[in-house]
Order: sequence, then structure tokens, then C-alpha cells
Amino acid sequence: MQTSLQAIANKAARDKRHRFSNLFMMLNLTFILSCWRLINKRAAAGVDRVSAREYEKDLGQNVKRLVERVKGESYRAKLVRRQYIPKGEGKQRPLGIPATEDKLLQKAVAEILGAIYEQDFLPSSYGYRPGVGPKDAARQLAKELQNGKYKYIVEADIRGYYDSIDHEKLVEMLKQRIDDGPFLRLIEKWLKAGVLDTNGEVIDPTAGVPQGGVVSPVLSNVYLHHVLDKWFEDVVKAHCQGEAYLCRFADDFVCAFQYKEEAQRFYEVLGKRLEKFGLKLATEKTKIISFSRFNKQEGNSFEFLGFEYKWEEDRKGRDFLRRLTSGKKLRKSIAELTDWLRKNRSRRLKDIFAEVNAKLRGHYNYYGVIGNYGRLKSFYRQAEELLKKWLNRRSQRKSYNWQGFGDLLKHFNIERPKITEKPWSIAAAAV
Repeated sequence: MQTSLQAIANKAARDKRHRFSNLFMMLNLTFILSCWRLINKRAAAGVDRVSAREYEKDLGQNVKRLVERVKGESYRAKLVRRQYIPKGEGKQRPLGIPATEDKLLQKAVAEILGAIYEQDFLPSSYGYRPGVGPKDAARQLAKELQNGKYKYIVEADIRGYYDSIDHEKLVEMLKQRIDDGPFLRLIEKWLKAGVLDTNGEVIDPTAGVPQGGVVSPVLSNVYLHHVLDKWFEDVVKAHCQGEAYLCRFADDFVCAFQYKEEAQRFYEVLGKRLEKFGLKLATEKTKIISFSRFNKQEGNSFEFLGFEYKWEEDRKGRDFLRRLTSGKKLRKSIAELTDWLRKNRSRRLKDIFAEVNAKLRGHYNYYGVIGNYGRLKSFYRQAEELLKKWLNRRSQRKSYNWQGFGDLLKHFNIERPKITEKPWSIAAAAV
């Protein structure tokens, strides 16, 4: 971390009420140039179609002109190019792609905001933060449920979260830590930037942050930090006699409670709390479930971050919280692999197997948790069958029987299922 950012972080950690008033001055040539290395150079270009490689050809002069416009407050954010990506189940997720220059400036601002808010964010928040990710959230949730006295889970889903963030309320939240008008006005320009849809229509957003914007993750985290995390820590837990726990990754979260009436009370007020900030619960996806080691009947499970959580017994008869690849994610992974093999089956075998091995390793690295070997093996077996199927469609003649295909797998050293997680409890290690 740069010295200036470290000084901000130290000040933010020492004084939780301090409001920073000298942030805009940090957006100078040296600082913004230093942020260039943090930009994804392979990311899609924005509306001006200027790629990172093209921008980099005259990087010094480009950034110099950008800084002059920023300091003169004549900088204008370009339209955000909208692109849709598959979400699963036939749905699509809209992504907002800023211009390269806007990405760079947003990254500089995001670095400054991160230095401040990493000192404020609570341990319950895992989304888009340095050093933590969904694997950490899933693992910590399992530890908490394994060792705690929780018996009830509240599953919740915020409908269209990123499109619903209230701009005015977000700026008011930022003002609790930032007393710098030009710096805040810069953020507001990105919030209000028009969106160029795929049909050529320009949409002027009245709420929300674009998914894909470089500064969007930290802004969305700041919003839920105030709306949900602090409220849960300071208010909800204060009114609970039993244990209560929140685990959030970005806008996905679950809450665990020891007592049913406290889970029910939280369930009833959660919607009202979110509505105060322009957010709505997806009621069809929000529910209370009984989740106790003393109640292991079929259906006593829930899903979070791609895992299914359920109570079982290990070989020694001890209660064990098992994490399994969720059926939905397993089907999605198989569908994605099928689509890739169909499109790439004509490539060289060496390249196909290198890519398939990378996909298998990625799957094992995330889902290779203790107790999940069966689902890993299921994914591998289906991947194996798909690989054989599509390799045999490279020509009109069938190329491989199972014996020949097995020799091929050995030759290219196909990645076999493996547990990648280290044991974190006696019960887990025993499974």
C-alpha cells in the first residue's frame, strides 16, 4: 500500500468519526499512473472502443490530460456500455462497461475509498474485499454453525440490489467519512452516467450502480455496511437473548439464530429495514428454516455461495456440518463445460486437455471441501463422459472407445477429484 493510502488507513482506524477532507488532491498524475498496473488490461473496451493497449501507447500524456480535466472539474464521465451475460435458467445479467479512462480514474478513487472503509467494514462482510472471498465466507459460516448454538436460518434475497441503490442515501453515507465536495461530486458523476443499451437506447439511471464499474463494488459494500451489517451488529444482536450471526458476500447473505422467535422477529422487520433505503426483499426467496443438529430429517438444508449445508453424522457418530456442491451449481458447471466442448472440440487435443484441466482444477479448488468428495467425483465422471462424447464428434468416424479414451486421459494427465481444503476441526477431519 502506498504511503499516502497507508496514512489514510491508519487515520481511519484510529478515529472512526474522522471525516477526510483532502482526498481530491490525491488524484494527481503520480497516484493515477500508479493505479494503471491495477487495471485489467484484457477487459472489454467502453463506448469509445479505446482498449487498454491503445490507451497505454501514450499513457503519460493521456493521464496528464485526464488529471488536468479532473482538477479543472471539467471531467465528464462517458456513457457506460451495457452488455448482457448469461445468468443461468435462461436469464441474463446486465454488465456496465466504463471507458478505459473512466476505469482508471474509478480505480484510483476505489483505492482511496478502500483505505478508509476497510477499517470500518465488519468481519461479516466478505464480498469484493482484499484478502477474503466466497470460499472464506462459506468456510467461516460452516465453522460458526458447527460450533454455535444456532437452530434457525433466515435465507434472504434482495431483488435487483445493484439497480436499486439510492444515490442520495449513498452519498449521505459517504459524507459520514468524507468531507470533500469535489471528491464526492466525482463519484456522483459515475452514479448518474448514462447507460448505452445494446439496442442503442441511452438510459439515465435514477438509482443503482453499474455491475462492472470499477468503483461499484466498494460503493455497494458501503451501502450494505450501513443498511445491513451495522444494523445487525448494533441493533438486531442487541435485542437477541440467544446467539445471532450474519454472513454476507456482496448482496448474498444468510442469518443464523438460536431462538425461533428471534429469527421470526428479524424476518418480519428485515423487509421494512431494506425499504427505508429503497431496497426490496424477493419474498419468494426469503424464508426461515429449521436447521439444527438435532433435526436431521430430509430437507433440513439450505444453500449459500454454491454450497448446500446439511447436518449429518461422521463415522464416529459425531454431528458434522457437511458442505456439498449445490445441485444448481453442479448442473450449471456441467452445462458450461458442455457448451465449451461443443464450441472448441476441433482444437488441438493438447489445447483442449489443458483448458479442461484448468476448469477441473478451478472446480476442485473451490468445491474441494472436506466431505464433498462424492459431488466432486460426480462432476469428474460427467466431465469425462462429455469429453469422450465431444472428442468423438471431431469427425464423422468414432475415434475413441473407452479403452482408447482411458489411454488418452493418462497421456494428458487429466485432473482427478481431490479435496483441497485443510481440516479445521476434529469432526471435519474425521470425514
